[in-house]
Amino acid sequence: MKFTLNWLKEHLETEVPLTEILEALTRVGLEVEGVEDPGEKLAGFRVAKVLTAERHPQADKLQVLTVDTGTQVLTVVCGAPNARAGLVGVLGTPGAVVPANGMQLKVAAVRGVESNGMMCSTRELELGDDHDGIIELPADAPIGTAFADYADLNDAVIDVAITPNRQDCMGVRGIARDLAAAGLGTLKPLKVDPVPASGAGPEVRIEAPEGCPAYFGQTVSGVTNGASPEWMQRRLKAIGQRPISALVDITNYVMIDLGRPLHVYDKAKLSGALVVRKAKPGEQVLALNEKTYTLDETVTVIADANGVHDIGGIMGGEDTGVSDTTTDVVIECAYFDPDHIAKTGQKLSLTSDARSRFERGVDPAFLEDGITIAARYVVDLCGGSASDVTRAGQVPQVGITTAYDPALAETLGGLAVPAERQKDILERLGFVVEPLDANGDPTDLAGFEAFRVTAPSWRRDVDGPADLVEEVIRIEGIDNVPSTPLDRLPGVARPTATPEQKLERKLRRTAAARGLSEAVTWSFISEKEAAPFGGGAWSLANPISEDMKVMRPSLLPGLLAAAERNLKRGATSVRLFEIGRRYLADKERPTLAVLLAGGKTARGWQGGKAQPFGAFDAKAEALALLEAAGAPVTNLQVMGEAGEVWHPGQSATLRLGPKTVLAAFGMLHPSVLKAFDLDGDVAAVEIYLDALPPKRTSGFMRQAYTPPALQAVTRDFAFLVPVDVAAGELVRTVKGADKALITDARLFDVFTGAGVPEGQKSLAVEVTLQPGEKSFTDAELKAVADKVVAAAAKLGASLRG
Repeated sequence: MKFTLNWLKEHLETEVPLTEILEALTRVGLEVEGVEDPGEKLAGFRVAKVLTAERHPQADKLQVLTVDTGTQVLTVVCGAPNARAGLVGVLGTPGAVVPANGMQLKVAAVRGVESNGMMCSTRELELGDDHDGIIELPADAPIGTAFADYADLNDAVIDVAITPNRQDCMGVRGIARDLAAAGLGTLKPLKVDPVPASGAGPEVRIEAPEGCPAYFGQTVSGVTNGASPEWMQRRLKAIGQRPISALVDITNYVMIDLGRPLHVYDKAKLSGALVVRKAKPGEQVLALNEKTYTLDETVTVIADANGVHDIGGIMGGEDTGVSDTTTDVVIECAYFDPDHIAKTGQKLSLTSDARSRFERGVDPAFLEDGITIAARYVVDLCGGSASDVTRAGQVPQVGITTAYDPALAETLGGLAVPAERQKDILERLGFVVEPLDANGDPTDLAGFEAFRVTAPSWRRDVDGPADLVEEVIRIEGIDNVPSTPLDRLPGVARPTATPEQKLERKLRRTAAARGLSEAVTWSFISEKEAAPFGGGAWSLANPISEDMKVMRPSLLPGLLAAAERNLKRGATSVRLFEIGRRYLADKERPTLAVLLAGGKTARGWQGGKAQPFGAFDAKAEALALLEAAGAPVTNLQVMGEAGEVWHPGQSATLRLGPKTVLAAFGMLHPSVLKAFDLDGDVAAVEIYLDALPPKRTSGFMRQAYTPPALQAVTRDFAFLVPVDVAAGELVRTVKGADKALITDARLFDVFTGAGVPEGQKSLAVEVTLQPGEKSFTDAELKAVADKVVAAAAKLGASLRG
């Protein structure tokens, strides 16, 4: 929301300097996003008079001017066709910077003639689009005056951020009201001067009251639609609005000044009554933005006998817009339901200044004053005579009445504010405050027990006592709320982290210790990114952008996009992890994902070429992280391929039993990498944290660790097994052959070749045995060895001769 300082002072009687106003705006909740002084851009530009204009000796289209700056006479070379002796214009002196192109003016020779500046056009000063000639000022313009002072352009432009609940501050007057309540001045009375009216107003009929409960219309006949006055154009230009014509500028000015959107129709282009109705499926309208919109039965429109002319509350139609030839107009001042406006705007992807105000909720009680003020502007600036006002529908009654205890300012807001001061603040904001005694009867402040507060019609966001506390505290100053520590219970504070939070913390530390960098990516991805992962189960109806439309079905798309960005910016090795949520059809699931891309090791004299990541690197990360998470990694089974996203034959899952999948790991499918524009192989891991077996919360405490008294014994076994038997499965089977005596088993050799039958491989396993109270006898060792061989035989393994 932009406005100028002088515009603000049209509503606020104040002598407070700009810096204090800016501080107060942010303090009361209207955050200042920027301040611009247009006069600063025009430093070095002065009112000057052309004394003589002679043809340039070296160029037919240039003239050599002598220009009076008020203090000296300068020679200036100019190519404007309207440059002539006696013209009063704007001279840019050496050192000035042209706003339109940033060029700094300096003394320079133009075709052999020295030029000491430049006579400027409106486009060069960013004051308009005219570039056919230089600016022509009135003959009595004071020579030598700074142009910014002469044109009254030293008016600061303030830009504030308006939160969605503050619809009352979508107009300059609402902002002035807040500043007056904050003690920066006095709110001036609003001038509402009805025009003389006679004759019947326009015929209006409401058939869709749920979308437009009330519609006021007034005809003004005999208007002349020329340019709006210079003061209005200057204010509109200052805030970025393009002046169009007096009638259009009036509607824009009232909307920004008072927060009241309006619309004007060319009456000659209407046929019959104006009807507020629902659109018919397939109806189309050419809007003022020159785009055609196809409507359905949920959209509220303004139509006549010929069809739709207005998307109600959002944008008017091109075919009934006013023009230079317009002589009779119909002024529309209506109240549109905020929910209907928001849904229509989202459905049509159509934004406008009117929509931003109606969907917040404009003041319904301002309909009468709004159309009166608009008609006064039209008659004063365009002439004509006004009809009576047509009032269709029922104006909604808004503004709650609630009991309010002033003590809530301290108990709920943390700041003790005297009751009299609270009453003054609320009344300055437009609330009606009535003190009540213990019986609920009106009284004075001396004997009151509570307040009965009625919110004004422009504050539909106020819904109860908590909102009143907010109003009091923000005006009194949130910076005045003392920092008060919360009461602490005696003793040591209890831990507050949940088991899930503790697990995620531990996994983060483990991943970082293993050289992985944590990434935090968006939970929303594009449909294109979700497609390789089977698409998303959930899509946003109103996304920030199309690239953030789908709730991610996996964490890998975000990590792949991050890897692609890093690799294309020179990174040679990318090792990322992320802990987040996957959003599936049934629920959101906590997940840890790891991505390894680029080179595992750099090239060097020891290893030669750079080595890429492989599936076993992903498996190592998965097992290390699962072990940190407390999963029984020694009992895990490597089973099957991980899915369509993963590379066939180079991926697998880690499971507890055939059904409980704890993780997937391996190389990603080439088609997935192609979708993310990645070259080379990429390894990845997904650990499904919600599938991890929970820790026991009850039972006996683990016994203290006692080191064994006797040394462990190792025995090596070499088995011939079918080539399709997984080494891990053999190791797990061997370790389980005697759980009392075998404490560990590990694979230390894999061999195929001479001496090994075709279709088989040799797996060598080291078995660790731990004696208890006495050393093993040969018979005991042989018994354990027989158990190991028998267990392996169940997998088709036999001792290698």
